[in-house]
Amino acid sequence: MKLDCYTHIFPVDFFHRMEEVVENKAPIKRWLNIPMLYDVDARLRIMDTFGEYQQILTLSAPPIEAMSGPDVTPGLARMANDGMAALVKKHPDRFPAFIASLPMNNPEESYKELDRAINELDARGIQIFSNVNGEPLDQDKYWPIFEKMHDYDLPIWLHPARGEDFPDYKTETTSPYEIWWVLGWPYETSVAMARLVFWPIFEKLPNIKIITHHMGAMIPFFDGRVGPGWDQMGKRQANEDYAELHAQLTKRPIDYFRMFYADTALFGSDAGTECGLKFFGADNCLFASDCPFDPEGGPMYIRETIRVLDALGVNDADRKKLYEDNTRRLLKL
Repeated sequence: MKLDCYTHIFPVDFFHRMEEVVENKAPIKRWLNIPMLYDVDARLRIMDTFGEYQQILTLSAPPIEAMSGPDVTPGLARMANDGMAALVKKHPDRFPAFIASLPMNNPEESYKELDRAINELDARGIQIFSNVNGEPLDQDKYWPIFEKMHDYDLPIWLHPARGEDFPDYKTETTSPYEIWWVLGWPYETSVAMARLVFWPIFEKLPNIKIITHHMGAMIPFFDGRVGPGWDQMGKRQANEDYAELHAQLTKRPIDYFRMFYADTALFGSDAGTECGLKFFGADNCLFASDCPFDPEGGPMYIRETIRVLDALGVNDADRKKLYEDNTRRLLKL
């Protein structure tokens, strides 16, 4: 069995409601050309071609908090989560679980929706983004979300968020050539991971489980900078020695980064997968394809990720962990 832990979908009722409230209609035009994103029958037909293959469902970007104001987003989150739960109930053999979404621009409602989704809808985790409309995650108002997930002992899916309005240089207003996506998203994930490490979330919530999209982004490749580089934290920053922070950390910074989980959604990168697996270890990596955002509209990233995992020089027990066991363990399936 291949259990794909990070695939995206729009429940159809939610998709139509999103068409009404989202001001920027340009992405919606693109999504209409990806039937697998909203057409369940089209999704099932493609899934059939991969044999023993199941998907964990998450909502697609954009983040709910980016769709509308804090008075509207709680209703959007409820509609999305209800739609996801209905899909799982209707197709339990294809979609064993879904991951809930939250209206993060309304923290109080996010706390309520988190509890509702897990306790009433049986969500097996939550998805949050690397920032909340440009705000970092390491703020007191978001702490109860992490604390609740720690107490539920269920994972958080960490997805990057960055748009073309985030420029590459101070002198510009936009990021051209889709740099904001190709290079910006891995940077976003890496920054969010660092901010959580130095919060320090793993000291306060040692059993928190956070799945980082795209194999931990930049962290595995830059382990030399993350390791010896952050061992010297405070020597480069003006007017900061971080003595108080150092006193709170019982491990090297790099050891906290290894406590994250990472998915294999690297679009068929052999070298990147091997690098991430070496950094995080077989117990902390999970099969994911990021379906359906490939040039073929769904099957390519699944096919290419399976090709990479089948070619890895690992034993059968570790390959089974990657494909199925780790996800079942974290989601308590």
